[in-house]
Amino acid sequence: MQNSYVALDLETTGLRPKYDRILEIGAVRVEDGAVIDTYESFVDNGMPVPEPVTELTGITQEMIAGGPGLREAVEGFLAFAGEDVLLGHNLLFDYSFMKRSVINLGGDFERSGLDTLAISRACLPKVQGKALNKLAAYFGIAQERHHRALDDAITASRIYERLKEEFGEEKPALFEAVPLRFNIKKERPLTNSQKVYLRDLLKYHRIESNVKIDELTMSEASRMIDAILLRYGRITR
Repeated sequence: MQNSYVALDLETTGLRPKYDRILEIGAVRVEDGAVIDTYESFVDNGMPVPEPVTELTGITQEMIAGGPGLREAVEGFLAFAGEDVLLGHNLLFDYSFMKRSVINLGGDFERSGLDTLAISRACLPKVQGKALNKLAAYFGIAQERHHRALDDAITASRIYERLKEEFGEEKPALFEAVPLRFNIKKERPLTNSQKVYLRDLLKYHRIESNVKIDELTMSEASRMIDAILLRYGRITR
């Protein structure tokens, strides 16, 4: 059974790793059931925080403004996690966002992991509701800030430890890490012409933006340019 791992949770602008972005990273290093270290970072990706996300998480634009950019936050997580086994609730969601971000930044990210959602489905078929907060309530695990990355990572680790305690000897295979599968190709970075045109658009229309233009992919830059043109129009001389 896996007794040491890094529990990971992300808060994002949406549910699609190809189009949405990471807002917050939370991770905890666990050894023999005890949290021995933590990592927590907002991500100022220059994109507005959608109102439904603020309503769900409590994360506002002001909270992320001026914080680490994607590269700094992701590299901080990679340094924290190393090559360790990952753990999470519906882990493939968080893994897909992290892997896409790492690959677009020029790295690689192949890991093994444990999914507390999958384990709970196998061990607790009669329990209604397998969402993180529902399982926390089932096990009597207190949660102060549900839908905040670090707190949810800690909660996932505690749920895992309770599941392992109750079902580890009966179903040991469920508590062994397996390779995580999410296929993705690196997206092309924005072109120099896109970079120049986007900066010209922002300047011409006097748009204040914290977008880190150099970190955008070609498709992200195209979507941002299209949105500006639709709302403000083209540059006229």
